[in-house]
Parts: sequence; structure tokens; C-alpha cells
Amino acid sequence: MIWIDAETLRSKATYRGLCDAIAAGHTLKPGASPSGVSGRCMLTQPSPTTGGDTNFLALPSWQVGEALGIKACTVFPENAELNTGVPAVQAVYLLFDGKDGSPSAGIDGTEHTYWKTAAHSGAAALYLARPDAKTLVMLGAGGLGPHVIAAHRAARPSIDRVIIWNRTHAKAQALADTVGGEVWEDRDAAVAEADVVSAATNAKSPLILGPQLKPGCHVDLIGSYTPEMREADDETMRLATVFSDKDQHALDDNGDLFQPLRDGVITIDDIKADLYELASGRHPGRTFDEEITLFKNCGGGHVDLMAARYFFSVAKPD
Repeated sequence: MIWIDAETLRSKATYRGLCDAIAAGHTLKPGASPSGVSGRCMLTQPSPTTGGDTNFLALPSWQVGEALGIKACTVFPENAELNTGVPAVQAVYLLFDGKDGSPSAGIDGTEHTYWKTAAHSGAAALYLARPDAKTLVMLGAGGLGPHVIAAHRAARPSIDRVIIWNRTHAKAQALADTVGGEVWEDRDAAVAEADVVSAATNAKSPLILGPQLKPGCHVDLIGSYTPEMREADDETMRLATVFSDKDQHALDDNGDLFQPLRDGVITIDDIKADLYELASGRHPGRTFDEEITLFKNCGGGHVDLMAARYFFSVAKPD
């Protein structure tokens, strides 16, 4: 068994390599090897410091005959506000061999989560973002920010401009300095510039408004991992061709799907395809240049396992 720490992961992996690995992992139907089966357990308790919700998640997945693994993850959103340097999301991942059950690797789960989450959105952008996309707008400047920007740039190398908006200017500026982007204070004006707009926030009211979206924009929603959270408004959901997972976890736990489905803004039939259908060619993805596309990134243990297998493949000793 090997340990893959954050430094090793960063030195061995590439965002495009991981985007491609996640896309390849979705070429079989759910439930078929090596796509496998996944589970999810989340415990929620009040924070001892702020009283807000903190979460502990366990995400197992099994690619039958190939590999199995589990991520244990804590989500303490207030860490970002306390300025202690402790990430809001922390995790460890354990990867096992699918043939004999022996442990293969332990992986720094925090770095794993950042890369996996970003590359999941990057993999979807391979099918949904315009090939000539130029301007990426990043809403949110947390720990995921630089990874999401890197993954979208890897998926669409045509991106040559990055605009960053965040409620806290200093954090937006720090991210801009890191990735070579520019900070905009006017969120709606920034969204109106986007060929790709990605949101990775803890927002409970929409940041992306449908009337601001220009034709051909691709919307990437990463936050809203509880039913109360929301990053895009109802009009965005009406205007866009929506892609996401259709399992009950995705529909019930993610506010950007749960709320418009509950309120009748969209129906389940308006979710046109998931990444399995996109990667296998069963859905063509973007069908015309002016189409507004939307991908709700719901994560899941199956994607964690796809990422872990990729990290193991590039980091294991020759």
C-alpha cells in the first residue's frame, strides 16, 4: 500500500488527464463494471464554534472486479471565515484492489476532492462548453477556485480570460493573482461576459440570473449541495439545456435541482442526460452554438473512485 500525499498528487497528475479519466469512467452505464455501485452517508451536527451546520460524509464505491474505495470527508464551512488556514473541506481516501480486496493506496482526500470536483466539471465541459470559449467567469474564491479554473482551461484551452467575483474582494484578488485573472465587483456584468460561468459557493440565493446569460454560455454549478442552497435562478433553469445525475441523491440533496423540481419550474424530463450518456455518445451534448447549457455537478462516490484510480495509476512505483 502506498500513500499519495498532496505534493505527490500535484506533481504526477494533470487536470486534462483527470478530466479524460473521469470521462472514460462514464462510458459504461451505471451499475455495469467498471462503473460499479456507490453509496452515501452524511451526518450533520451544529458547529461547536458558530452553530452552523457541519457535515461528515462517507462515500463508498465499488467497480466490480477492478477497484473499490471510500472517501471520508468533513465539511466545516466556517473554516473559510475563521482565517485559521484550515480548509473548509478535509478528507482521506482509501483505495482497494477489486480482485483480492487488498489495500492499494491511501490518498490525501482534501487534494483528491479539489481535483476530482474540478475535473468532474471539466469533463462535462468537454461535451457542453463551446470549443471556442474565450472567457471564464469564476464565482467564488474558496479552495476550489484555482482547481476549477485549471480544469476548465484544460478542457477548453481556448479560454484566455478569467474574471473572478467573490463577496470578499481580498479573496478574489488573491485568486486572481494566483491564476492570472481579473477581479470584477459587478457580478451581473461579469456573468454577462461569460462563455463559461462556474459557481463554487455556499450561496443560499441565486448568483446567476438567466437574463444575464449570453447565448452559447455554459453554466457550471458546483455548490448547492443541500436543498436550501442555490446558485442559479429559475430563469436560468428554464433557458438552459440541463445536464446532471438523475439519481435520488442528486434530485433531493442539491438545491439547484431540488427547488425548481419541487416548484414545477422544470420536470425530471428537462434533465436531458447525465455524464454517462454524454461520454458514451448516447446524448450529443451541445447541439448548436447559441444553446445555453448547464451542468449541475453533484459529485458522488463513483467519481471519487474514478479519480482515485487515476491518481494511483500515475503515482504508483514503476
